[in-house]
This record gives sequence, C-alpha cells and structure tokens, in this order.
Amino acid sequence: MARHESYGRMSGFIDKDSEFTGELRFQEMLRIDGILKGKIMSGHTLIVGETGDVDADIEVRQISINGRVKGNVTAKERAEIFANGSFTGKLVTPKLVIEEGAFFQGSCQMELKVLQSNNPHPASEPADAEGAKET
Repeated sequence: MARHESYGRMSGFIDKDSEFTGELRFQEMLRIDGILKGKIMSGHTLIVGETGDVDADIEVRQISINGRVKGNVTAKERAEIFANGSFTGKLVTPKLVIEEGAFFQGSCQMELKVLQSNNPHPASEPADAEGAKET
C-alpha cells in the first residue's frame, strides 16, 4: 500500500491491538489496523490496513481497503480494494479499483458526482430502478 504518500497528512492510527466502537470523525487521513464497529465520517481518506477489521457505515472522500470492511460505504471520489482486501456490503463511488485476488460481495452504485448534486432528476436515468450494479 505504498500509494498513500500522496493522500496527505496522517490524522490518526488505530493499531492492530486496538478496538473502537462508536462514531468516528477525522481530518486528513486515518489508518485502521485494529477493529472498528460503528460509523465513520470524513471528507478525507480512510485506509484499512491488512489487519484492519471494520464493520461500519462509512462516508469518506477516498477509501483504500487491504483488510476487511463490512457495511454501507460512500466514497465520494474513489474506492480501492487491494488483493488482500475484502469488502461486503453496498458501495457508492464514482471510481472503483479492484485488484486481482480481492474479495467483493454486495452491490456497487457508480455515480459521477456522489452526494454533491442537489438535482433530484439526473440527466440520464440508470438502467435499472435502483441504479446499482450487482456483482
């Protein structure tokens, strides 16, 4: 996961021997290598390391998954699931990268502008009623 140098300054780190339950908000970038259950909200980057185990509703700008994530995830700019990563749930993002070997189970709704448009009637309707792609 050497790609994270360009994401910005690290705000925090939850180590592999740590467990957190509740609502978490952060600035800049957060890395989770421990266990987190609850809700995560930020306008920045969340990194789930190889030992990270997250069961949460997540709303961030970018998410990089190299551990396990379960829940409803909204990544406003980009979502990455690396070869050692595992995702189960509903994902909403305009850009999705899944490396060979990664696990993905659930649905993905790809929107050009996630949660940034107040227009209730987009220019083009999705192919199905919910606009989600099942994988």
